[in-house]
Amino acid sequence: MKIGEKVPAICLNDESGKQFCLQKFMGKEALVIYFYPKDFTPGCTKEACNFRDSYEGFQNLGAEVIGISSDSEASHSKFKERYKLPYILLADPKKKARNAFDVKSSLLGLLPGRETFVFDKSGILIHKFHSRDSSIHMPKALKILKNISA
Repeated sequence: MKIGEKVPAICLNDESGKQFCLQKFMGKEALVIYFYPKDFTPGCTKEACNFRDSYEGFQNLGAEVIGISSDSEASHSKFKERYKLPYILLADPKKKARNAFDVKSSLLGLLPGRETFVFDKSGILIHKFHSRDSSIHMPKALKILKNISA
């Protein structure tokens, strides 16, 4: 995906098995979509909890947070429950979203990539970044949203 493109028209199942379409928020809220490799791994747990701990800040800026990995709905449900994650987790086992967002694998293609996308209220991509360092995704996304709402 390139800056200026719209949220892809993709529907995936959430952690409860219900179909969820990304375009649901277009025209209503800004959107932070983060792709992570795997539920319950140390880096991914840290990243998920960072977004959890700052979720109210995202909400106050009029933004929703969505996490996506190739884990199953059942795994997402357990992950969300164990760490009390207040936002949506989407299952992408067929890599439909990863392909639409052009999320690259890391570590010579061995690990699914870790990327974050920030969309404005109208569903336009305003910022994207990738890093294996799970600790920088939440603060960077929050800073971008603060800058556009200032």
